[in-house]
Amino acid sequence: MAKEILTKENVILGATLSDKEKAIRYTGQILVDNGYVDELYVDKMVEREQVATTYMGNNVAIPHGTEDAKKAVKETGLSVVICPQGVDFNGNTVNILIGIAGKGDEHLEVLSKIALVCADEDNIQTLIKASSKEEIIEIFSGVN
Repeated sequence: MAKEILTKENVILGATLSDKEKAIRYTGQILVDNGYVDELYVDKMVEREQVATTYMGNNVAIPHGTEDAKKAVKETGLSVVICPQGVDFNGNTVNILIGIAGKGDEHLEVLSKIALVCADEDNIQTLIKASSKEEIIEIFSGVN
């Protein structure tokens, strides 16, 4: 049976991250620690950010690996890191980091579900102010 895409172990509330690269590495390390990707994937997430920003607007960034990082993905998974103070992504404030690793083409379906959630400003505020991991998982319930 495939792993759940988003679990409580993949959610971090109240993170304080000093810069964009630390934020991306932190988000990716959650995916490594919980068995979704190999360590190499985290470097590919940082590499991807150097090619094109993963800032999506609405205080959200979706760090993910480059195309050649697919070989480092074991299972499709998400990590969600809430940074109430925000992290600077080239002049944009990011409060919600959503790390994504997709096996095959699964990342496209997962991304579209995330985009629907993050397009709603009420959801963004609820995520930033969430007091429990369950609240985060509930908002992203369509992803699992």
